[in-house]
Amino acid sequence: MSFNLLDIVTTVLGLAYILLEYRASVWMWVVGFIMQALGIVLYYDKGLYADCAMEFYYLAMTIYGFWRWIRKPLTLDSKPSALAITSFPRRLILPWLIGTVALWMLIYWLLTTFTDSTVPLADSFTTALSLLGIWALAHKYLEQWFIWIAVDVVTCVLYAYKGLPFKSSLYALYVIIAVFGYFRWRRQMSKG
Repeated sequence: MSFNLLDIVTTVLGLAYILLEYRASVWMWVVGFIMQALGIVLYYDKGLYADCAMEFYYLAMTIYGFWRWIRKPLTLDSKPSALAITSFPRRLILPWLIGTVALWMLIYWLLTTFTDSTVPLADSFTTALSLLGIWALAHKYLEQWFIWIAVDVVTCVLYAYKGLPFKSSLYALYVIIAVFGYFRWRRQMSKG
């Protein structure tokens, strides 16, 4: 088994990212930007084309998320406040589910039609769910943690299969941190 330096570096950055997310720190977006830029090279090299393409979207979303988290919206009493943790709006659940499945099938079709991907079903699933999960994180929805738990479990197995032991281990740790992150964010939200 050979170790890839980019696997190690992006794993360390990924650990910093999830710990900053756990703490609801705006600095996670800065760390995420660097991690995703390096991830483009890593995933392309390993033939994880959907993951590679997703990193470009993530780069844009880190800018959007950073902006949403630092801007100070005016409240009714005209005092600025940081973006609060809220629940995923019920009216968005069905459109979000339909969008996720449609995106999953589209990415699967693209991978099976235009690439030599050996894992198109899992790669397209984690990509579709992640694309919409990062949007939920940018909006600071509590339930974004459930999305990441699903992504992290599948990704852990996928990366082990593709020979990325550090990234696979990171995603196993992500599952644990995501569970704790959900409860921490829920406590923060109730203190509101």
